[in-house]
Order: sequence, then structure tokens, then C-alpha cells
Amino acid sequence: MGSQLPGSALPRFQQVTAALALAPTVSIVLPVMNEAANLPHVFASLPAWVTEIVLVDGHSTDDTVAVARQLRPDIKIICQEGSGKGNALLAGFAASTGEIIVTIDGDGSNDGREIVHFVSALAAGADFVKGSRFASSGGSDDITAGRRLGNWVLAVLVNRMFGTQYTDLCYGYNAFWARHLHALAVECSGFEVETLMNIRAAKAGLRVHEVPSFERPRIHGSSKLRVVNDGWRILRVILREKFAAGERQSGRQWPVPTVIPRLETAGPAAVPEPRRPVTDTDQERR
Repeated sequence: MGSQLPGSALPRFQQVTAALALAPTVSIVLPVMNEAANLPHVFASLPAWVTEIVLVDGHSTDDTVAVARQLRPDIKIICQEGSGKGNALLAGFAASTGEIIVTIDGDGSNDGREIVHFVSALAAGADFVKGSRFASSGGSDDITAGRRLGNWVLAVLVNRMFGTQYTDLCYGYNAFWARHLHALAVECSGFEVETLMNIRAAKAGLRVHEVPSFERPRIHGSSKLRVVNDGWRILRVILREKFAAGERQSGRQWPVPTVIPRLETAGPAAVPEPRRPVTDTDQERR
């Protein structure tokens, strides 16, 4: 763990590896729905130096919340008010307090031990780091031939339209500096959220870096992804972002998350001040 000299103004560093110490705080945003059986595997892979875990529960009907509390008593649990992965991430971003935000899936397909590669790239100068199953040593034991083909077609389309060189477009393992939330400006509700974030990062001129990532099969349960429907949603986002490039939304409001209290104690639980992107109106006021 990090250390700080008494009375020193120097930042507190977290020892990440033998060769890397990290000063910025790190939040993990974990959207879940009925993942009680998978959470032990997910949490076991997360590094101890992570500052906070923000679990966004999408109306689970199993023991997801109870299991999360048992595994990590200090976890911050958000009750998702809407539906869909994009909506869940939006709530998680609003509740996170870390200077670095990492998004991973709750089905056990992402290895938390890879987080060090993401934060290392950010510490080295990247603004947005995206995991790729198709870059160098990356891979997947979960993706089907149809999903692989669809991902490739959509990635080629985005690369040609926006001048990017992405090898993987639809992957949920990403990390970025929280100060860039206003540039990403997530407002979609479904699985198209990763594509939107990748496009917005490119359009904002952020320094984007890909790191190889290996996707494992879901451990328990079934995927919520619907290939055809979600594929069309992703395509619509790509076309909207390309042909509505000059349109900017102002006054976008960041949702106030509903935090599930850690303990059953008397008195209301404190709800943290939500993070929201800077809007055009805010800039004018400055």
C-alpha cells in the first residue's frame, strides 16, 4: 500500500508492481444483474490497490447484493433506476470518486489482474485505454463466429469514418481518466455504450491506447447480449455520431445515483455528490 511522510504535501502512492507506484485513485465500475455466482471469481481477480468498487445492480432477483457485501464490505452499491448496460455505467460513473475509472463485466469474463496494464498506459500518458481481444496477445474463448464477424465489420466502419485504428469495438473492458467524462458524454442505455465511448474519445481528440486482453467464457448464467438487436443499435450510434457530428447537446444532466446503505443502521445513508460532465452552459458561466 502507499505511504506518506507525516506532514508531507507529497501525494500518497499505491504500490501496484515492484516497478510501478500509482498516485491517482482508481474506481472500478461493475454493472451486474443476477451475477451472485460469478462475483466470487470476479472479486478474487481484482487487485488490492484499487481504491473503490462501484457495483451497479440492475434489479437482480438473486443474492447479488448480499454476496457483494459479504465479499467486499466496503463496496459501494448503486441501485440502477433504468435498464441496460449503458444506463448502468452512467449511474456508476456518477457515483465513482476515483481519478481513474475502470469498467469491467460482472460475468467473470474479464480478468481483474489485467487492470495493471490499463492504469500503466494511463500513467504513461494515455487518456483512454481500451481492451482488445484482437490485438497481439489478446484473445477470447467466449466470442462466437457471428459476433466476431459483426465486431470486425463495425470496427472497419468506425475506422474509416473517424480515422481510428481500433481492432476491437464492442468490448467492455476499458479505463480512462475521470476528467474526460464530459468528452465521453455517455447517454445511451444499451450495449452500444462501448462503441459510443470509443467514438466520442476519438472525436474529442483523446489519446487512445489499446491493450491486449483475454476474454474468458461466462462462468455462470447466460449473456444478456442480443446479437441482431444490439448490432443494429450499435450501427445506429455509428451513423448518428458521423452524420450528426456538428450537433452538440448542452445542459445534459448527470443522474443522481441511489446508493444502497452498507449497514442496516438508524438514520439515512449519505449519498455522495454525483459526478457529471461539464456542459456548454457551464463553460459559458466560466
